[in-house]
Amino acid sequence: MVRLKSRVLIISVIFALCLPSFAALGAEWANFQDFLIREIPPRPYWAMAGSEFAKYIFKMDKTQRERAILDQLSEGNLPDFLRKLIPLHLNHMLKDGQVITATLFSMPDYLAIGSNRDFMRIPMNFYTAVEIADKFGFILPTTKIVDALFKQSAFHLRPEPMPSGPRMRSTACYLEHDQKIQKQRLALSCPLGALISGHKKDIVITGRLAQQQGKIAIYGWQRPSGAPIQPLCTIHSASYADYSHGVRLISELVLLNGKATSIYAILEDPGLAGVLSDEGAIPKVRQFMTRYLRRPLQPVENSSPLENSYPSIKH
Repeated sequence: MVRLKSRVLIISVIFALCLPSFAALGAEWANFQDFLIREIPPRPYWAMAGSEFAKYIFKMDKTQRERAILDQLSEGNLPDFLRKLIPLHLNHMLKDGQVITATLFSMPDYLAIGSNRDFMRIPMNFYTAVEIADKFGFILPTTKIVDALFKQSAFHLRPEPMPSGPRMRSTACYLEHDQKIQKQRLALSCPLGALISGHKKDIVITGRLAQQQGKIAIYGWQRPSGAPIQPLCTIHSASYADYSHGVRLISELVLLNGKATSIYAILEDPGLAGVLSDEGAIPKVRQFMTRYLRRPLQPVENSSPLENSYPSIKH
């Protein structure tokens, strides 16, 4: 927690001082990008490709798989295109009629393991998602951010629901679903690095997590119309993961009316939170984005068929 607070303070101070200098010097967008991703390790030359990782974890139990995912991402084994962040713009009118604009910086797709040529989008539980976000200096999105991502995406993929049941939590199902997404992406001639959405549910942050400790919050999986298949849901344990989940990371730094601001400061401020959150301020968001790091990885709990049933999709 101390490390997180120190990092947020440093980011705010540095950017308050440096943004005017960057503008004056005509610094390129690439320099800004490099700053935002500075805590993501470079991908090792010996790192496994996505197909190799799929084989590596294929027969692991769920706890071993989560550890393998955490280890690979912590070492920087993610494709380079995920490091090219996309600006996302949200507007909000305050009570006094003033309009504020927030510019966030999002990964273009969900976390994946491997290289640009061979990668696998990888679901994970809330414990793993939070630890990776914290290591990289990022945060999970709110439902409002997920909706904005869909609206501003260059390409919209159709959801690909698969049968409910224990298999949906298997590595085989993870891989099969990712292959379906890849086929869609190629059919749309969607280049790597373009902002895309619609193909996964998002693991999100919400004020509910402060009251429902040990839970994961999921939302999204939008139909082509933009309507989400999955309303905000906190029914599952934080140790739960299935093929439909994706982890999209958002930089902790936000430009609020052009001024560098911590996303935590915005989400915790009742007057400003509306620009990023449909539920208003999210108290103690810093705590529940880091408290899970003190807990061991847990085995997945059993879920009833009712919990894992999805509405039909009309294309």
